[in-house]
Amino acid sequence: MKLNDVQRIAHLSMLELSQAEAEAVLPQLQAIFSLVEEMQAVDTTGLEPLAHPILFLRDLAQPLRDDGVTESDHRTENMLSAPAQQDGYFLVPRVLE
Repeated sequence: MKLNDVQRIAHLSMLELSQAEAEAVLPQLQAIFSLVEEMQAVDTTGLEPLAHPILFLRDLAQPLRDDGVTESDHRTENMLSAPAQQDGYFLVPRVLE
C-alpha cells in the first residue's frame, strides 16, 4: 500500500485528509492489511463457518443466565415521593404546547 492508495481510499470514503494525516494513517492501514493477509493464509478447508464466535467457546464461556424477573414491584413505594400521579404514573408539567 502506498500513500496515493490512502488518498484514494479517503476520497472514496469522502474524507478530507491532509498530506500529514495520510502519512500517519499509512502505517496503520498497512498493519491492518498485513493482518488480513496473515488471516487469509490460514487453511480453513474442512471447517464449517460459525454463526457466532460464542459457539466456538460454548464449553469455555460462562453460560448465559436465564432471562427472568429478579426484582419485585416497587411501584407503590416509588410513587410515594411523586408530587402528582395518576393511575400509577408520574404526572409532569407539559413541556411542549
